[in-house]
Amino acid sequence: MNGRTAVVVGGGLAGITAALRLADAGAAVTLVEARPRLGGLAFSFKRGDLWVDNGQHVFLRCCTAYRGLLQRLGVTDQVEIQRRLDVPVRDVTTGRTGSLSRAGLPVPLHLAKSLALYPHMSTAEKLATGRAALALRGLDLEDPALDRESFGDWLRRHGQSPRAVDALWDLVGVATLNATADDSSLALAAMVFKTGLLSDPGASDIGFAKVPLGALHHDAAETELERAGVRILLRTKVTQLKSAEGGGHRVELAGERLDGGSELLEAVDTVVLAVPQDEAHGLLPPGSIDRPERLLELGHAPILNVHVVYDRKVLDRPFLAALGSPVQWVFDRTAHSGLRGPGQYLALSQSAAQDEIDLPVAELRRRYLPELERLLPAARGAGVTEFFVTRERTATFAPAPGSAPLRPAARTRTPGLYLAGAWTATGWPATMESAVRSGNAAAGAARADLAGADGTAAGSASRTG
Repeated sequence: MNGRTAVVVGGGLAGITAALRLADAGAAVTLVEARPRLGGLAFSFKRGDLWVDNGQHVFLRCCTAYRGLLQRLGVTDQVEIQRRLDVPVRDVTTGRTGSLSRAGLPVPLHLAKSLALYPHMSTAEKLATGRAALALRGLDLEDPALDRESFGDWLRRHGQSPRAVDALWDLVGVATLNATADDSSLALAAMVFKTGLLSDPGASDIGFAKVPLGALHHDAAETELERAGVRILLRTKVTQLKSAEGGGHRVELAGERLDGGSELLEAVDTVVLAVPQDEAHGLLPPGSIDRPERLLELGHAPILNVHVVYDRKVLDRPFLAALGSPVQWVFDRTAHSGLRGPGQYLALSQSAAQDEIDLPVAELRRRYLPELERLLPAARGAGVTEFFVTRERTATFAPAPGSAPLRPAARTRTPGLYLAGAWTATGWPATMESAVRSGNAAAGAARADLAGADGTAAGSASRTG
């Protein structure tokens, strides 16, 4: 790709990945991002003296593409991965705490002891769960019929009780799919559980950042992109994308980075649209993909994050999952938030939050502070020094049954134009891993197409000579 030009639209994880891969191949790359920062929906901001992550973006050991990006950015020392999976789960109705953990045994025996000791299900439910897990492991992820069925229907057909769904399947599934079992495609759910829990013993070990996400996805990414020679335009939008008459693409830019003016890039060889699906729909030239309205049909699912700062320590572990409560997951964010003194900063991650995403802060406070006291006895009597929320109304695409045909591949029908984003056809739900995989796929397709074009041109020149 030496001598070729590329524009990557969107500075999230997909765009960062695609820009780096294209620069590695020798292209002159411009990365355009409308926000004042890189990182997409996995970012940090400053609130007073606190560094706040907009969401609790954990990853698993099986997220090899995302971990590869962290290695490329030189920040593997700024994340931590559990030595072995260990998820504490507390039921507020019984007061009992158990854990989902793994032993050093081959699949599926690595989970057998944990399941046997799990206090939140009956013996009959545990046996039924084991049978369902084996059936799930036998599913063919390439079978298109899986996408037409809901995970909830499949679980019921395989003898899973409502309690088992709440205590196990949705405990994991809602956090990874951003939807309940009834609202999730069996294909995506099977992919999550087969890859994360039933492929390799260590696949499900949980990783998380030890620093604010912005240190990884903005600071380190910006440094690496600049080192690779990528031109970065923040606070800049692509307002129009057209096929140029003389070949390539005509990209119109506007934004603060251009001193409030505009810039026109002509004859761009490669364009990667690494933006949300509705934005991609608005920029795609006619005829680029079949039925472009499907991008709008894909829909969105929200995530709500509730942030609470106490005047003392109330949680004695890095994170905790809850049953019998509106609370889903609680994370201790004290260490990398910059909080000083004896207090503790907790963040509640509430996925599939359609019913709560627009509630007023005061109502969320009335709802969640008593629930935290039920879940964490040490919170009773503790003072709350700060309470605020962050809302991502379009956090992920909706992983509903029938969503697979709505997710386009990286290549489009317009030569030199590619799509990237966690919503594209990666086979993964909308995660950081899916975003990075999509960036790799888009850049890989672009590199292959340009190599083929260069080879054809070279062959023609040789024959002419």
